[in-house]
Amino acid sequence: MRKEISLSGIPASPGIAMGEVFLLDKEEIEIKKQRLEKHQVKKEIERFKNALEKTRKEIQVIKERIKKRVDPEQTKIFDAQLLILEDKVINSEVIRQIEKNKFNAEWIYKKTIEKTINSISSSKDEYLKERVYDIEAVSNRLLSHLLGKRRKALDRIKRPAVLMAHSLSPGDLVNIRKDKLSGFATDLGGGTSHVALLAKSLGIPAVVGLKDGLKNMNKGDFVIIDGDRGVVIVSPDEVTIFQYEAKQKDILKKKRKLLSLKSLPGETKDKKKIEIQANIELLEDVEMATKYGAEGIGLYRTEYLYLARSELPSEEEQKKAYQRIAEKIYPLPVVLRTFDLGGDKFAGDRSDIVEANPFLGWRAIRACLDLPELFKIQLRAMLEASAKGNLKIMFPMVSGVEELKEAKSILNQVKEELLLKKINFDQKIKIGIMIEIPSASLMADSLAKECDFFSIGTNDLIQYTLAVDRGNERVSHLYQSFHPSVLNLIKLTIEAAHRNGIWVGLCGEIAANPFATVLLIGMGIDELSTSPMAIPQIKKIVRSVTYIEAKEFAQKVLKISDLQKIKKLLEEDYKKRFGSEGIICLY
Repeated sequence: MRKEISLSGIPASPGIAMGEVFLLDKEEIEIKKQRLEKHQVKKEIERFKNALEKTRKEIQVIKERIKKRVDPEQTKIFDAQLLILEDKVINSEVIRQIEKNKFNAEWIYKKTIEKTINSISSSKDEYLKERVYDIEAVSNRLLSHLLGKRRKALDRIKRPAVLMAHSLSPGDLVNIRKDKLSGFATDLGGGTSHVALLAKSLGIPAVVGLKDGLKNMNKGDFVIIDGDRGVVIVSPDEVTIFQYEAKQKDILKKKRKLLSLKSLPGETKDKKKIEIQANIELLEDVEMATKYGAEGIGLYRTEYLYLARSELPSEEEQKKAYQRIAEKIYPLPVVLRTFDLGGDKFAGDRSDIVEANPFLGWRAIRACLDLPELFKIQLRAMLEASAKGNLKIMFPMVSGVEELKEAKSILNQVKEELLLKKINFDQKIKIGIMIEIPSASLMADSLAKECDFFSIGTNDLIQYTLAVDRGNERVSHLYQSFHPSVLNLIKLTIEAAHRNGIWVGLCGEIAANPFATVLLIGMGIDELSTSPMAIPQIKKIVRSVTYIEAKEFAQKVLKISDLQKIKKLLEEDYKKRFGSEGIICLY
């Protein structure tokens, strides 16, 4: 008997799965560099085009198959993969390189894709970095066709099993019969990767980002996947198995009870309204948001429209995307955040910019203000999609009043152009900013006079305030959500917003942390925007307290300057209200 091993990863899809492990070894695609003769170039280009067509047909087959298994909206995942496959800039570059350098197609294509992946991987934005797995899935599929190889390992799953793999693509997942797959875990991946989103839609418990988890597995091991906590337990003992069997039953019971809150408003016992909204990246996320009772979309990360492409989406493409979101959620509100991308993510002659510290560099509103014509395209698309009246525009990474005024000036120019062309749009559209830089918090009074709302982005605010790169393992322990300096900046921002008659929300990870909910209510937050699956739990907490007692609790917390004492007080208060097990972690 092996000793029990517990591995930590990232929660990808909630639920618990138990069973025998099926190991899918890391697939290595070996590619050799081969010189072509001049007369072979034309044939090699045709071979590349044929592989593109085979891959396109293969993805289309998977897309049709998934329509029969889950919500047809989930096929958008494969539309995104087709966009990657059919990227004209990438494919034209491959053909050009074959003609110029006369090397084999697979070698040229791999090098071209690696350049794209390296560019995205250098980003500090975790969401952007997770899209790398989608690009790799498509490129591996195409390379397999070029090399004449097929991945058949997944066909060997003959009975219900827990799948362990280095990585999985959405295509891999949909090709496995659900009755043969209890759950899965991967070394790579993130919580918003396409395979994670699809797993949620299919209702398959999953954990990703185990790093080297596969090396701890042996064929035939019994494992437990805890998709709620992001934990994988290898060779659990009898006590652990008994505990998880009981937890499975308890989770089902609590989920049913929490989902009964769907149609109830987010308000405290004494009727203080707290809007509980959803953060989304994909159109299909709207379905998840409404399923879990979101009262609107508090953050739509528009970067997704640009992701995995070598050029910015057209104005028409953007307009249609924003219109679909507005229509799907209507009459509830949608906050569209303008592109939060780094300098190396823009097409054209700026695409080769390399910065020593891009996280503090040319990104978000800074890049947009330097590229006003590109910025105008997005703003025009947003305005043209706003006719229903439920869209709002939000600028990221604003550090001072000057930037906000300049962004508003460009927006006003676009409005005037649309008025001259007699194009209908919401002329009273609300404008907000992300408060994610300490300077913005300190200047909140002045900024509040220039906009209609704030949304506090705590993920960046924490890092900038504490000078901590949470991606750096040596200092990531210093990234502390409840550091007194961070809490004071949040409070400062909320007070400045209310003094100037505007509302303030919070869309960072703290919004999903149940230990923070009562504190944030007491600090005066008006809106919390979080992952859709966290909404029922946060709504339950909001409806379990009074605003008066939350204010008293917040005052008590804000007087403490010791981080550990703050964390202890938050934990004690949570346990006092909901017991040692808490409510449940759905996300």
